[in-house]
Amino acid sequence: MTPQIHLHVLASGSKGNAAVVEGPEGSVLVDCGISRRALLGRAGELGVDMDRVVAVVLTHEHSDHVGGLSVFCNRFDGPLYATAGTVAARRYLTELPFTLVGHSDEIEIAGMRIRTFPTSHDVADPIGLRFFTDDDALGFCTDTGELGAEALKGLMGTRILALESNHDERMLAAGNYPAYLKARVGGARSHLSNAQAATALAQLVGPDTETVVAMHLSQENNRPSLCVRTLAEAVRARVAPGDDGRTEARTPDGRLTICCAAQDWPLSVF
Repeated sequence: MTPQIHLHVLASGSKGNAAVVEGPEGSVLVDCGISRRALLGRAGELGVDMDRVVAVVLTHEHSDHVGGLSVFCNRFDGPLYATAGTVAARRYLTELPFTLVGHSDEIEIAGMRIRTFPTSHDVADPIGLRFFTDDDALGFCTDTGELGAEALKGLMGTRILALESNHDERMLAAGNYPAYLKARVGGARSHLSNAQAATALAQLVGPDTETVVAMHLSQENNRPSLCVRTLAEAVRARVAPGDDGRTEARTPDGRLTICCAAQDWPLSVF
């Protein structure tokens, strides 16, 4: 694939989520769960021009994904996209001029086509996203307890794969969460574990896949090193410190890299 799509993760985790997908003719903001100040500050750290953002797409209505949207929209007049269920679930979202999409739709923005697919989360109507051109593709999926057939199809064979790897199952079981919360986090309508994400990689990683970004890591029930090691084993990659000090893994031929997004450390993938 010829790189035409780039990913900039500004925040990923339970305290706030936002990512910019940069295409040939502009950028798309995926979720806005951090303050405008933090959003612009982290974009600046990565050299991301937020003036190129031409649209916003929401994956679902939880506050860590939409909490900063109203303030962001005070100085943004581009289109907003979300499912009807997502918009209806928050009163302040109903006051914004959303264009509604289904969970199996395709729209065209910023020189990219964006195909939606359903995810499995305890909200009204959540979606994942496949961004693609004729020569490049990026899969984006967080906050899902399982990957159905449509999600697997939407994520398969992309050059960049941003996939949730929220928790380590043993850490969750042994941790301090109450029983009901452990059951929720580990359930089919919540979050993918490291093991689930690793199992999915066998289907999702293809010959064109260059980077897997583990998303939405729990700060209580996961560790970047543990996450990367688990995913690396699934694709026979070797773990080593990255150039920026973060844990990464690469296949022996150097073709595939596995890394982690973070709550407070922005990350770009080109």
